[in-house]
Amino acid sequence: MKNDKINYLVVGCFVLIMLVGLVYSIAMLSGRTIATDAYYVIYKNVTGVKFGTQVLYEGFPIGQVEEVTPVVEDGGMRFRVDFNVKKGWRIPDDSISEIAAPGLLSAITLSIHAGVSKQALKPGDIIAGREAANLFAVMSSVAGQITELAENSLRPLLESVRKTTESFGGLMEGNAEVLLKELSSLAREMSQRLPKIAADIESFSGKMNSSSDELSAFLSTDNRVKMEALLTNMNAASENFARLSGDLGKTRGAVDDLLLSINSTVVENKSDIKKSLTDLRHVVDSVARHIDSVNQNMEGAARNMYEFSRQIRQNPGLLLGGVPPKDEATVK
Repeated sequence: MKNDKINYLVVGCFVLIMLVGLVYSIAMLSGRTIATDAYYVIYKNVTGVKFGTQVLYEGFPIGQVEEVTPVVEDGGMRFRVDFNVKKGWRIPDDSISEIAAPGLLSAITLSIHAGVSKQALKPGDIIAGREAANLFAVMSSVAGQITELAENSLRPLLESVRKTTESFGGLMEGNAEVLLKELSSLAREMSQRLPKIAADIESFSGKMNSSSDELSAFLSTDNRVKMEALLTNMNAASENFARLSGDLGKTRGAVDDLLLSINSTVVENKSDIKKSLTDLRHVVDSVARHIDSVNQNMEGAARNMYEFSRQIRQNPGLLLGGVPPKDEATVK
């Protein structure tokens, strides 16, 4: 009886020790036995991310995912991924968290790429997230595009090539003999015209040679000297024209200055000029009023001068106080 109790005690102690070891093992495997800092990140797609997903910092394991929660943001659905890392682990605030798989067949991990900022995130802050690049999704999309290209483009193209080939084959079968006859006729015609074409080419080359000789004669040494002299004279003429243009420009500037001076003078003496015009108008009006009497007096003076000159011619002694001679025509 005593041995049974001892056996029961040993078995009970063993079971109790096993239970404690199991609880401790589970706690160790879950990572909840050490102090941690909590962070979170927002993703549009969390394929493969779940509780226990490993968190890597530049490839080094520092924690695990604790919870994935859907949230509504900007009218769409997003997913908040909360994870814990080792307490005191420094994460720069410009770090980026990405859902990635280290290998082709590796499990999905939450990979944090370290930033270069000297400022570290505080526990509970959000880390900037980058959407995962799914290789299999990309390959599937490319395969779908290739299939669509083959169905919508390559197949119609091959069908068009087949129809064109059949049409060309039928054309050759039906018109091959006619086509060969036309080619034979064209060859005969070309053979007949070929001597004339060769003669025309030879004549043209002869004319070109003659023109080349004439051009060489034109470009003789004397002519080149004359052409150089002509170009020199033209250059001198252009320089003279340029100087003349400059002088004309200066003259125009002087004329402009003169006109400005005259304009300023007129503006400054506007009142005097207006007064002079008024006086001139008065003088002209006065002359116009007395012009008739002046003309009459001038006419009378002219007659008197004529009579005086006539008498002087007849008797120059009148200038010394003499009497006029008798008019014999009147006496007779």
